Amino acid sequence: MTAQKEVRAVADLDRVLVLAGGLSPEHEVSVHSGRSVAEALRRLDVEVQVADVDATLLDRLTADPPQVVFPVLHGSAGEDGTIREVLDLVGVPYVGASPAACRLAYAKPTAKALMAARGVRVPRGVVLPKSAFHDLGAPALLARLADRLGSPLFVKPDRGGSAFGATPVTGVQDLSAALVSCFAYSDSALVEEQVQGTELAVGVLDTGDGPTALPPVEIVPDGGVYDYAARYTAGRTEFFCPARLPEEVLAAAREVALTAHRALGLRDLSRTDLIVTDGGEVIFLEANVAPGLTETSTFPMAAAAAGLDFAVLCRELAHQALLRG
Repeated sequence: MTAQKEVRAVADLDRVLVLAGGLSPEHEVSVHSGRSVAEALRRLDVEVQVADVDATLLDRLTADPPQVVFPVLHGSAGEDGTIREVLDLVGVPYVGASPAACRLAYAKPTAKALMAARGVRVPRGVVLPKSAFHDLGAPALLARLADRLGSPLFVKPDRGGSAFGATPVTGVQDLSAALVSCFAYSDSALVEEQVQGTELAVGVLDTGDGPTALPPVEIVPDGGVYDYAARYTAGRTEFFCPARLPEEVLAAAREVALTAHRALGLRDLSRTDLIVTDGGEVIFLEANVAPGLTETSTFPMAAAAAGLDFAVLCRELAHQALLRG
């Protein structure tokens, strides 16, 4: 950041509204992310208010509009473009991707198709609604899924995050239970081949000079599965940043994350989840428009590894949104 840009950020950015919470299962994660962003901005003497998404939000935005909204809402409404559509309607600048880009990234099958079209490998998979198992007969459909995709498998909602409703499946005998868990969070399931390898999270940051991939974070959960508890319970997962992989593989992972950021039309910040096979091939899993910003989240960890101050980073993102209008 140049000295001139630093001065402008301090002079121009005075009041930010952080949106956190929401009604999705990721409410608590969002609250923690919002607290992290608010505390970071306050350390730089930015006036910050924190609000949830409820019936008072529109009145708040119109009666006393903030300079900028910093949404850290996870899950539906926060990541599917809904809240950003509302912010566009009200005319308040905000940090992060546009509604259209959110919709592309939030729909995992759509994001996978766009990445596959750009030559990036994605897991083989099938998307089926809950009604298909009722109307066509669950046993026959389960057997066909197992024949087509083999095992092990991974079942997850076609939308959403934080691993809610996501279950690894070792054999067809466990597939039915995994789908029941999935359908508790979504009406459609994405059933994929389970790719074995090293799990990476690669953040992408753009504070005005074009998107840059942060150092990839290697994720090693203690139980072998990066589920909700492993993501947000301190000590449950070991992280390595940068990941313990050859530099050429890390470079390929960064490039896939940049491809996802651009292909989906994302803005300001994003996080792409990947698997690297033992042979060094990088496989795209999904992209996130509102990465977690808690003390156990990979995005702040990667920013720190890149030598970036989290508070300054948050202020730069908010200031960029202000300039964008």
